[in-house]
Amino acid sequence: MIRPTVLLAAGMAAFAAPAALADDAALQAMRDELAKMRQDYENRISGLEQRLQQAETGATQAAATAEAAKKQAETAAETKPADTPGAFNPAIGVVLNGTLGVARRDPDQYRIPGFALGDEAKPIDRGFALGESEINFSASVDQALYGALTVSINRENEVEIEEAFLQTTSLPGGVTLKGGRFKSGIGTLNEQHSHTWDFADAPLPYLAMLNGQYQDDGAQVRWLAPLPLFVEFGAEGFRGDAYPANGAANKGMGAYSAFVHVGDDIGAAGEGGSWRLGASHLWSGAKNRESGDDSFTGNDRLLILDALYKWAPNGNYADRYVKLQGEYFRRDEKGRINDLDGSGTQQGYYAQAVWQFIPQWRVGARYDRVWADTPSLGWLDTSLDPQGHVASRESLMVDYSTSEFGRFRLQGNLDHSAATEDQQLLLQYTISLGAHGAHPF
Repeated sequence: MIRPTVLLAAGMAAFAAPAALADDAALQAMRDELAKMRQDYENRISGLEQRLQQAETGATQAAATAEAAKKQAETAAETKPADTPGAFNPAIGVVLNGTLGVARRDPDQYRIPGFALGDEAKPIDRGFALGESEINFSASVDQALYGALTVSINRENEVEIEEAFLQTTSLPGGVTLKGGRFKSGIGTLNEQHSHTWDFADAPLPYLAMLNGQYQDDGAQVRWLAPLPLFVEFGAEGFRGDAYPANGAANKGMGAYSAFVHVGDDIGAAGEGGSWRLGASHLWSGAKNRESGDDSFTGNDRLLILDALYKWAPNGNYADRYVKLQGEYFRRDEKGRINDLDGSGTQQGYYAQAVWQFIPQWRVGARYDRVWADTPSLGWLDTSLDPQGHVASRESLMVDYSTSEFGRFRLQGNLDHSAATEDQQLLLQYTISLGAHGAHPF
């Protein structure tokens, strides 16, 4: 007789056997799927490793090829003949500068009491006028020399060689030599071409004491000191045919200059801005220098102190920046005017601020002032007699730059150079075509 417990155990085993077989089959299927996935990933990783190795090999070969090509090019450049056709084609640039001027007084009748002015010392012409437009040629002559030629054209269609000089590029010890016709390195504005100025016209001290700018035929030496900050010394000797010199006095060497400039950044990467200070001295001799009805023969001593500060957020001058600039002039003259011995002292300064508040748009304000002390008794009633007058001028400007190659400027002046105030309104355009070299800081 079979017991009930034996029958119950047999029944449970009969029901459990199919379930166990089903579980084993499911587990085996999962194992097979996992093994397949593992094999697929291993194949993909192996493929990626092969591609990475091929890429690294290709990059190494490309770098080696590039280095070989660079060395080959350097060797070719060193051995290229100096007379290879087209090797030294100059960079050519054209600067077009035009104005529309409105003024109460005739610019040709411009006078500043106490100053014997040069022929270019006057406001911008009335009406439409072609300003000082330029044609520039420049190139590195070879590994040691750089050359530049600037031809200017005025509204009377007169062509003048404004600058024509050669300059060394590889002298040791931070020394640079320049020879030919060029703008003197004195002051801040003097060495810059007028189309780079922040205002349409020169400040009063430049008009009254340098006839706008001082440029002449001569030679220059500059030395950049090997110091953590910018320290530059310079000296020049000139023929002496440009105002305030005249007549190539002293046997063809009628003017000398010396200058020093010091500058640096403030804070890391110039985050606090950049500054530059300078001092310059120009000695010149004149022989029969004409100014109106007066003729001067004698010596000039001109001292210039200049200061410049620039700031931009995070050192980015493309979007916004502020620039503060000023110069002080003092000139001592001694000699003969119309056969009358005498001496006199003249002084002046200008201060200006320019703010680029958004890209392409700037506004600026400038104040300039010149005055002359009462000269020696013999020079009373001449052009060097100030007659108790102090000349000054206030200027406001706004300009818009279409790009770094085009600018339109509107400027207004209140000119108190004479006893009667002169109100001047100027509209200027400046367009650059082709290459044009960088200008000083």
